[in-house]
Amino acid sequence: MMKIYKTLSLAAILLLFSCSQANWSKDELNTILNQGEVMRVLTVAHPDDLDLLRRPCADFTPADLRGPVYAELSRKMVSTVTSPEQDGVGIAGPQVGLSRRVVAVQRFDKQGEPFEVYPNIRIVARRGELVPGPEGCLSVPGCRGIVGRYRDIDIRYTLLPSCRDTVETVKGFTAVIFQHECDHLDGVLYTDYLKPEEILTSDRP
Repeated sequence: MMKIYKTLSLAAILLLFSCSQANWSKDELNTILNQGEVMRVLTVAHPDDLDLLRRPCADFTPADLRGPVYAELSRKMVSTVTSPEQDGVGIAGPQVGLSRRVVAVQRFDKQGEPFEVYPNIRIVARRGELVPGPEGCLSVPGCRGIVGRYRDIDIRYTLLPSCRDTVETVKGFTAVIFQHECDHLDGVLYTDYLKPEEILTSDRP
């Protein structure tokens, strides 16, 4: 019975998708809908993964964002980054196999420190000086490094359900997370800021 229910649910999602004129490719649909609650996280250890991690990402259309497929992606990205296997503070579209401008970030600057998802995100302003701090990455397991980041930024992203863009100021450690995750959307890894000898091995994957 459960298997039949899941099959019907998937069929319903695909039917809704077909009526929404969204811009999802077959590969994207397969990546989002045919995985469990925890999506596979791509790593630099695999050449095909690295190729996707290095690609610049595309925006979502309003039809993409208003449909059930995006809702499923958003939910699964949060499930993935908060899973015991990952236990991260942020994750970006390329890390789960999608070249789309979307990140899930833990908002340490908000009450309850919730995870929130931001489609079509870009950093549009940076203020102050670069401050060095430790960073790691789910896609670069077993490594750490010290990277300079701004502590005061503005982000622009698309609000749902209105699909209107908004700009928000973010400060502190949360601003660091946004910069790290937005780098992924442009094919940049935190290790790109470091010399080989500055990349440290870590006991934590």
